[in-house]
Amino acid sequence: MPVLRPILGDQLSKSLASLRDYQSGDVVVMAEMPQEASYVRHHKQKILLIFAAMRHFARSLKDDGYAVIYYRYDEDPPHDYASMLSRARDETGLSAAVATEPGEHRLLKVMQELQCIDLKILADDRFITSRAAFADWAKGRKQLRMEFFYRDLRKQTGLLMDGDKPRGDQWNFDSENRKKLPANVHPPQRPAFNYGDEF
Repeated sequence: MPVLRPILGDQLSKSLASLRDYQSGDVVVMAEMPQEASYVRHHKQKILLIFAAMRHFARSLKDDGYAVIYYRYDEDPPHDYASMLSRARDETGLSAAVATEPGEHRLLKVMQELQCIDLKILADDRFITSRAAFADWAKGRKQLRMEFFYRDLRKQTGLLMDGDKPRGDQWNFDSENRKKLPANVHPPQRPAFNYGDEF
């Protein structure tokens, strides 16, 4: 039975769990939602880059033969996730949806409490670890610090490790990453895309 397949702005990957079994009749749904752009303060350029990436990805999906509904910020978009799915449901007649779990707990709760559509939530397997693995690690700890989870994960997987030591003899290089780009480093020209008014 065909389903809606909503995709969020930080899920722009064709290997996404909820896209893997896409079939004819399914419809991908994306929206530049005011609620998601404003629930916390963001720099305007960050929002612009997210929307640009979303439009680029939607166009790429369409070029590959996916059916896509895309709601633009400047064209009366649905305000939030529930209204996006409700509108897409009404436009397509599809009463079920398959989504990949979001990275944010706030949005996961919204998805779990939806009543406007039958929504199946798939685990996001694009990461090395899972929510369940983090929950197990966090049990009984008085202080949850991502740095310590990150170190344990590196030890378990061997990633960025030289034996039992971190590669480069440091667990992170945060202090170096906060420095300005050296004057003699010139980033490549940014690519430009123009899809007109289609997305």
